[in-house]
Amino acid sequence: MKIVGIIPARYRSTRFPGKPIANISGKPMIWWVYQNAIKVPDFDSVYIATDDQRIEEVCRRFRMNVVMTSEKHPTGTDRVCEAAERIDADLYVNIQGDEPLVSAEEIQEAIKPFFHHPHLSVTNLMTKIKNESELLRSTVVKVVVNDKKEAIYYSRSPIPYPKGNCQPIYFKQLGIYAFSPAAIHFFSQTPQGPVEKSEEIELMRFIEHRWSVQMVEVESDSMSVDTPHDLVKVNEIMAKGYVLK
Repeated sequence: MKIVGIIPARYRSTRFPGKPIANISGKPMIWWVYQNAIKVPDFDSVYIATDDQRIEEVCRRFRMNVVMTSEKHPTGTDRVCEAAERIDADLYVNIQGDEPLVSAEEIQEAIKPFFHHPHLSVTNLMTKIKNESELLRSTVVKVVVNDKKEAIYYSRSPIPYPKGNCQPIYFKQLGIYAFSPAAIHFFSQTPQGPVEKSEEIELMRFIEHRWSVQMVEVESDSMSVDTPHDLVKVNEIMAKGYVLK
């Protein structure tokens, strides 16, 4: 099975312009993501997919594979789909470019289910939410699953709602998705639905059309960089001795 990792990187972020090349311990953020990705043993290759010449120049300077894509993509996965048109593979793994702390071991967990269940279309990592501040942040995507750990719904709101005396276990989505070629084709040919547009969560495109998204639970301390404040926190973690895994 040929497996390719693709890291979408957009310069014109609304909340944080230039985020993919923001400095983390002397290196651009996408360098850290790329270094973790190339350590995944099952990857045949890893690419960064971008629409911006500034990001392309950084990739060339740091000798990272790069694919130029359209400026018109509404989501990172749409960008991955365009890159996938030029890169033949049996499985495509979307590694969000704002997850500099995600490890190679965690990325590998999104791939493993396809070896045992080749009929799968989509996998996505999730981890337990450990503090209330994450639960309340709209930049943290929450997910609820069924008894087979398939995603039922993603939201930026706290879900499920804790009515009564029960205390739910909350999960957040990690920005690692693995797609079969059929899933890539479906996503690229299907417009955004009303729920995806409302929540701004791209995997809702599958849920709205009754595709199964298999969630994979991992233990993770990863955090996405959505704001300059997040960047400060990640730099503090790096300063304490973060080691690429």
